[in-house]
Amino acid sequence: MDTYHIGSQPLSITLIATILKSKAKLALDNSAREKIQLCRTYLDKKIGDSGKAVYGVNTGFGSLCKVKISDDDLEQLQYNLIRSHACGVGPVIPDEICKILLLLKIQSLSYGNSGVSVETVWRLIDFYNLDILPVIYEQGSLGASGDLCPLSHMSLALIGEGSVKYNGEIRPTAEVLKDFKLSALKLQSKEGLALLNGTQFMSSYAVYNLIKSQNIIHQSNKIAALSLEAYDCKAEPFLPQIHRVRNQSGQITTAKEIMELLSGSETFFAEKQQVQDPYSFRCIPQVHGACRDAIDYCKSIVEKEINGVTDNPNIFVEDDLIVSGGNFHGEPLALTLDFLAMALSELGNIAERRVYRLLSGARNLPEFLTPNPGLNSGLMIPQYTAASIVSQNKQLCTPASVDSISSCNEQEDHVSMGANAATKCLRVVENIEKILAIELLTAAQAFEFRRPLKSSIAIENFYTAYRSVVSFNESDRFLHLDIDKSLLFINA
Repeated sequence: MDTYHIGSQPLSITLIATILKSKAKLALDNSAREKIQLCRTYLDKKIGDSGKAVYGVNTGFGSLCKVKISDDDLEQLQYNLIRSHACGVGPVIPDEICKILLLLKIQSLSYGNSGVSVETVWRLIDFYNLDILPVIYEQGSLGASGDLCPLSHMSLALIGEGSVKYNGEIRPTAEVLKDFKLSALKLQSKEGLALLNGTQFMSSYAVYNLIKSQNIIHQSNKIAALSLEAYDCKAEPFLPQIHRVRNQSGQITTAKEIMELLSGSETFFAEKQQVQDPYSFRCIPQVHGACRDAIDYCKSIVEKEINGVTDNPNIFVEDDLIVSGGNFHGEPLALTLDFLAMALSELGNIAERRVYRLLSGARNLPEFLTPNPGLNSGLMIPQYTAASIVSQNKQLCTPASVDSISSCNEQEDHVSMGANAATKCLRVVENIEKILAIELLTAAQAFEFRRPLKSSIAIENFYTAYRSVVSFNESDRFLHLDIDKSLLFINA
C-alpha cells in the first residue's frame, strides 16, 4: 500500500497494521473533505446568525462553561485552551503509538461532525506523512473529557509550539516547521476543542496493544507446541471431539492450530506412559482459547471506537443541531483495556508454569536442562525472571476502570481512568513477550534432549530458525543475551 485515503473505508486493526508496516502515506478522500468543509461552513454561519451560547465555541470550558466569550476572543480562546492543557508528565509515548494517534485523530475529524477546517486536517496529515511526531507525555489524562492533556501536546505542535520528534531527535516545533517551510496553523473557533476532545490517546494504545496481541497469541501457540513436544505430552487433550462438546470458539481454534502445528510429529502422537499431563499443558486450548476470545472481543470494541466521533460538542448539519454530550468519555476503552491486560496476563501465567515443569528433571529431562547439572545451573534462573514478571503483571492487572476521581470543580465528577488502563496494558503486553521469550528458550533447550526423534515439519522449521539465533546451551553462559535474542525472534 502506497497511500491510504482517509474516509474511503472503515478502519480495522488489521488495516492499521498494514498502513504502518507498508509506511503508506495518508490522503483525504474527496467525500471526507466535502463533509469537513460543509460542517465548517455551517458552524461559521451558525455562530454569526445566533447569539446563543455554544459550549466551547463561545463559552469557557469545563465548569467555566457559564462564562460567555466575546466574538473578538473566539480564536484566542482556542489557543489558550491548548496552552493551558499541555501539562503532561512522564515518559514520551512510543513513536509508533504517536503515529497511530495522529491517524485516529484524522479519522475522527473526517466525518464532518467536529467543525474543524480542512486545513487543520491536512496539517495533521502533513505531520503523519513527514514523520513529524508531537512530543506527547504518558501521564496526564483521566480518560473522561477525552484525552485532554496528551491531545493538547499534539495540538501544541500544530500551532508551532512545544516540541516534536523528527529523525529520532526531539527539537522545538518551530525549527522543524521552518525546515519544511510550514507555517504554524491558524486556529478558528472550536478547533482547539475539537482537537483536544476525543479518545485518541487511549485508542492509539488500544490499537497498538491489539496489533501486538495478534502476534502474541500466534507465538504463544507455536511455543506451546514446542513445549508439548519437549515435555513429551499426550495428544488426546487436543482431539476435536473434546472441544466441540464445549463449543467455545477460541478453544476449538486453538486445539485445531496445535494439532496442525504438530501434524506428522514422531513423538507427539506416540503412546505415552503417563495417564495425564499437568494443566499448563493439557489445558492449552481452554486457556489460550479463552484469551483469544477476549482479544477478539476487545478488538470489536476498539474498532467501533476508532470509527466514531469522540469530540464535543457534535455538529449535525442535516439536523441543524449543535449538541453537547459525552462521547469523549473513555469508559468503553477503560473496561476493554483492563480486560485485554487480564487476558494477556493469563497467557504469561500459563507459559511460566510450563517453563517451571520443563526444568523439574521429570520425564527423562535433566534438572534445569543442562547436560552437567551441579557444575552448571543451566536455565534455573530465567524461570525466576519469568515468575517475577508474572507477579508484576498480576499487580498491573488491578483494574483502572473501577477507579474515579472528581475534577474540574465537580463538573467532571466521574472519569474512566482509561489512559491509565492503556499505558499499563502496554506494560503487560511487553511483559508477556518477555515471558514467551523465556518459554521459547526453555522449550528449545528441552527439545534437544528428545533427539534423534523428529517433530512435525512446522515445528522443526520453527526450531531450526530459532537455533540460527540462539544456540543450544552446553554450559553456563550470559543468559540475558539469549533472552534478548529470543525476544527479537518472536517479534520479527
